[in-house]
Amino acid sequence: ELERDASGVYDFRAQLRLKDDHASRPIFVSPDGRIVLETFSPIYKQAYDFLIAIAEPISRPERVHEYELTTHSLYAAASVGLKTEDIIEFLDRLCKTEVPSEVREFIEEATRKYGKVKLVLKENKIFVESADAGVLHALLSDQSISSARVSDNALETVSGSVDGVIAGVKRKASSAFEASDDLMVSVGTAVEQQTTIPEDLHEFAAMDAEDLIETTKSVSFEIQKSNMEDVQKRCIELGYPLLAEYDFRNDTNPDMKFKAFDLKPTCVLRPYQEKSLRKMFGNGRARSGIIVLPCGAGKTLTGVTAACTVKRRCIVLCTNNLSVYQWRSEFLRWSDIDPARICCFTSDKRSIPRKDSVVICTYSMLSQMNSTRRAADTTKVFDFLQAHEWGLMILDEVQTVPAASFRTVLVNVPAHCKLGLTATLVREDGKIADLRFLVGPKLYEANWMDLQTNGYIATVQCAEVRCTMTPAFMREYVDSKNEDKIRKKLSVFNPNKWQICDFLVRHHEREGDKIIVFSDDIGALRSLARKLDRPYLDGECSEATRSEVLRKFRTDARFMTVLLSKIADVALDLPDANVLIQVSSHGGSRRQEAQRLGRILRAKKDGRRLPPGTPNAFFYTIVSQDTHEMGYSSARQRFLMDQGYAYKVVTNLQGMDEENKVRPLICSTPGEQQELLVSVLATARIADLEETIADGEVALNEEHAAGAATSRPATMAALSGADDMTYSEVKKGKQKMSSGLKEVTRGLRR
Repeated sequence: ELERDASGVYDFRAQLRLKDDHASRPIFVSPDGRIVLETFSPIYKQAYDFLIAIAEPISRPERVHEYELTTHSLYAAASVGLKTEDIIEFLDRLCKTEVPSEVREFIEEATRKYGKVKLVLKENKIFVESADAGVLHALLSDQSISSARVSDNALETVSGSVDGVIAGVKRKASSAFEASDDLMVSVGTAVEQQTTIPEDLHEFAAMDAEDLIETTKSVSFEIQKSNMEDVQKRCIELGYPLLAEYDFRNDTNPDMKFKAFDLKPTCVLRPYQEKSLRKMFGNGRARSGIIVLPCGAGKTLTGVTAACTVKRRCIVLCTNNLSVYQWRSEFLRWSDIDPARICCFTSDKRSIPRKDSVVICTYSMLSQMNSTRRAADTTKVFDFLQAHEWGLMILDEVQTVPAASFRTVLVNVPAHCKLGLTATLVREDGKIADLRFLVGPKLYEANWMDLQTNGYIATVQCAEVRCTMTPAFMREYVDSKNEDKIRKKLSVFNPNKWQICDFLVRHHEREGDKIIVFSDDIGALRSLARKLDRPYLDGECSEATRSEVLRKFRTDARFMTVLLSKIADVALDLPDANVLIQVSSHGGSRRQEAQRLGRILRAKKDGRRLPPGTPNAFFYTIVSQDTHEMGYSSARQRFLMDQGYAYKVVTNLQGMDEENKVRPLICSTPGEQQELLVSVLATARIADLEETIADGEVALNEEHAAGAATSRPATMAALSGADDMTYSEVKKGKQKMSSGLKEVTRGLRR
């Protein structure tokens, strides 16, 4: 049993002895599988590439990273060709101590079977393939697998290749994002001088992680298509999960004939994009799996390049209509595909695809495949999608796939290869692990701080701005201890929060910045937009309005601020936006915090020359102090802090009082604050009343269905409509409040 020292941490000194040259080695490996990496090591770059291939990143601040060896991370390492002995050998070379025996045993056990057997679609036939003939003989000794075999012929020998297959790859960096890599310079110097790197690491310092992956001859046997699912299930039971790969070069299926399209000559991949695609296409086939890149780092270009490489029919699944049109524009921007070949399938656009189409649609549309209530044109599209094989399925924001309503999509559309793309491989319900068998292993994950250092994404200063509640709002907050909806409204509509938002908007507009204000609460979004006299977008805005507002924000220098609801959390491309102010959010969602940060993460090209490390983007979260928002804010920040970001806590904004004297900030007078409070309470009470009425109607319908007759007591006020309610015209199923309701509700809390 491990001992803890006086500070409560585990003490490994009795078990692990430091090597004589430990100062020159970059990692610690503890017996429980935790790995600590020193980022200031001369061979940090190579050590990082190796660790990200075999372990899960836990936390990656500026100076020290933490990783964890897991069964699934080693499974992913085996899936890209890393051998057990290579993993152990290079861990031992990098480690400051001997690799603990527990870790060696864990690696050997985890990689003994994982990644040994692959499911390959080749020449329109399905093969079970392995580099070890003994493994296949063991599988064939099982009755259910042997009965699925096409013939009893000898095992067929096949070879893999590692020639360059990634479409449009160029080795030079884009001139717009040239940045010197100090780490690589220091590595080269250290190797040349042979002074700071131990002798057994000289070779490693000059290697890339892909150098450990060898080309080997494999053996395979063919199985019947009708038995493929049974074979997959049985192999999992036997401890040999089948890795999915697509031999797209040798696919002779006539249905898969496709007029290829390529990247434009002006398109140049960044090094990390190229590296992620090498993980996918490293053996000449397309591996199914997940690529994790930060928001604004070019995930869409990575997906477009994969489609250009496979050169087969492709389908892209997105989270919303805005994402669909964003993907379409990116295909046209980066590739030479004919616009007529791109088919968008959304709730408001249902074009019928062609055999050589790239189909882009939403998860929610395809989740309706099993429904019987659908339009005739929708049925035609569904029939087409199910009748044809798809070479590549790109899953944007892949963390949404484990949802019960979306995971059936993967079964309904037959795809040879699945590529998941995301910046936030997290879910609050713990179902993120399901992606390992729904899609595949994690192929690559970039380091946010490295990309920031090299200028590929913006340098962001994050701040949590804390403000007190006004006395009237705090009194109502305390009195409403059992009414969560009212308390949430009060913390969002806090006048002090709105004053800070107004001050930040004014300050950054004077600096010439482009500003996004986010609010999950639609009522707060619209009210704040009216008081700030700035445009807003939410789910009820028409496509024409949305396009016009975003166009002006992108192109008009006088159009500097826009307010957005959660519909813009993903896929919104506003490259010039460099300030984000968050006044309302979805609880403690780590994913939403990272996605919103991504709206300002694109590298800035505004011409301002700033010293290295100086922020050129700002992320503000305004929190009502002493409310539930404090706990939510701490939970939301965890993911970004693990990526290396730090939040400054601000309780006093300099210059705010002076600004209020020059031109009063919104909601700064007692009258405005009282009016806002009454409006918040009225809105909350009406929402509760509508829910109560809806529940009563459901109960009444159930009683009528059962044939029961009931009587209820009522007052004359209720019968005449005089119990603090007003009747108004209903449009599109939503009730509008009359302008006179404010006067009626002034006495609600008295």
